[in-house]
Amino acid sequence: MESLIAAVREQDEAARFLAWPGDFDLDRGDHVEEVHLVSGATLEGFAGDGAGGTYFFCGEGGEERPILYADSEGGAALVAIGLPELLRLLLVAPWWRDCQAFTDEESRELAAEYLEDMPDLVARRDRAAAALGLDLPAQADVLARLRELAVRMGENFLLIFTPEGHRYEPLIRK
Repeated sequence: MESLIAAVREQDEAARFLAWPGDFDLDRGDHVEEVHLVSGATLEGFAGDGAGGTYFFCGEGGEERPILYADSEGGAALVAIGLPELLRLLLVAPWWRDCQAFTDEESRELAAEYLEDMPDLVARRDRAAAALGLDLPAQADVLARLRELAVRMGENFLLIFTPEGHRYEPLIRK
């Protein structure tokens, strides 16, 4: 199977959607700070966002590895297990970083704001998903999974600011 990273690079429509509104750029994989996982597992930055956040593969392996997101303000969260799950999150709920309560109402309000600015968002998202061969789950399911990963499994993926030994704060709280 072809790698999804290669597919994103080859599929212009998917890459454009992931760049915006997904705020996901495969050319921004360098995190500005020296960090490590408390577990000692390998961290590999592979993408980032416009605000200085970084997506890291955790541990050994390929695109199936857990993915940690660290922002530039000292916050981090486990956001997906494998690249397909991350891309589904970015396609279905590109506003995930703005979620606080993870309620359906909050998500609908955020979606409405994005749709107001981009009336063709759903059509662009669907074309991007098709180009990558991804099926798209419901928005509520994607956000419930994100919360489950960050809160329940995230404690096994604690990010440390290496020079000072300080732990990044959880981006998503119980």
